[in-house]
Amino acid sequence: MTWKTLLFNALSLQELYDIMELRQAVFVVEQNCPYLDADGKDQQAAHVLAYDSDGDLVAYSRLLPVGISYADAISIGRVISSEKVRGQGVGQQLMQFSTTEIYRLFGNEKLTISAQCYLTKFYGSFGFQAVGESYLEDDIPHIKMVILNPQPLV
Repeated sequence: MTWKTLLFNALSLQELYDIMELRQAVFVVEQNCPYLDADGKDQQAAHVLAYDSDGDLVAYSRLLPVGISYADAISIGRVISSEKVRGQGVGQQLMQFSTTEIYRLFGNEKLTISAQCYLTKFYGSFGFQAVGESYLEDDIPHIKMVILNPQPLV
């Protein structure tokens, strides 16, 4: 697996296409959730990409600085793994890599995510705690989760 983190302007056209293809395949088609994926945040984000040995994008996340998704927190979003690698621990690797990268890029700020409710245990294993009540986001139950006191980078 090849992991990389790129700012929007550093993405090649192929990498951008791969991202959009994976996000649409999972979020729109698999989850049957039509929504506007191009939300204006990609240009301000860092993008985590994981390619397998076949050259396929198999995992992805979007890292956002303070003030983009949350006024007072950095955020990880669009966390996704392809059907090709599900059940192989790639999601765990993605979150470990993403949390390390977001703190490296944007500092040890409060980290907030909007998690699909069925994934609270998964995100909890990385130190996230649910805050408040669940809500619908694109007709899917979500809950706000935070890491208030991140560990300093070593």
